[in-house]
Amino acid sequence: MMYHTAKLYSDMGKNVLIDGILVERDEITPHYQQLIEIMKNNPLDLVEVYCPLDICRKRNIIRGDRYESQSDEQQELMAKNIEYRLRVDTSLRSASECADIIIKELF
Repeated sequence: MMYHTAKLYSDMGKNVLIDGILVERDEITPHYQQLIEIMKNNPLDLVEVYCPLDICRKRNIIRGDRYESQSDEQQELMAKNIEYRLRVDTSLRSASECADIIIKELF
């Protein structure tokens, strides 16, 4: 439903930003291809917000609401061969700096 809602806003001329991961689970496979199909006649720029796994593990522990290996498990479920327009590394820049890069590059 999230992608159909995003498409509706896009159809209305709005820029839409979705914060999520493209996972491949049996119940939603092929997730990435479904997104591409839903948005095929709309602008679509995918941004990878990235961080090395060892730093993700440390952040998970600090947050307290995630378990240490959660990022490892999510990485295993991630769709492969995603065509990203942009990649930002949160281990090298602050969240604000990453957001500024994304806004500058896409908008």
